[in-house]
Amino acid sequence: MHIKGLMFDPYNNTYVVVLHDEKHSDMLPIWVGKSEAGSISMAMENVTPPRPMTHDFMHSFLDAYNAKVISVVITDLSEHTYFAKIHLMYEDSEYTVDARPSDAIALALRCNAPVFARDTVITKQNSEEFDQWLENLKPEDFGKLDS
Repeated sequence: MHIKGLMFDPYNNTYVVVLHDEKHSDMLPIWVGKSEAGSISMAMENVTPPRPMTHDFMHSFLDAYNAKVISVVITDLSEHTYFAKIHLMYEDSEYTVDARPSDAIALALRCNAPVFARDTVITKQNSEEFDQWLENLKPEDFGKLDS
């Protein structure tokens, strides 16, 4: 999956990360909090804060121990809540850590790690609801994120 964009949802007063597959045939909207949206936006725009944010710290911490983020996988969608796992390599072992998708995506961007979504998640995501949400958006809803 690739990040298509990050936008503000005025109806829910929250932010949305929109992921799409390589063929641009499937999209996956994930609602995220303001701080996570800010962190994702900074990583997308290659902005380095004067002091490390949480996801920058996580990246530095992993680097200090020569651990590598292999990938992030959006694993499930249950009752409008997405779930994710971060796959790490440390020494000769692979580890999997549960994470919120927003944190996992913010870390993946900093580590240049790929983001995947299970087919079951894409299938569960109600495309009609997403299409209706997109139709209700106005051009000004696609503005830049305030960091």
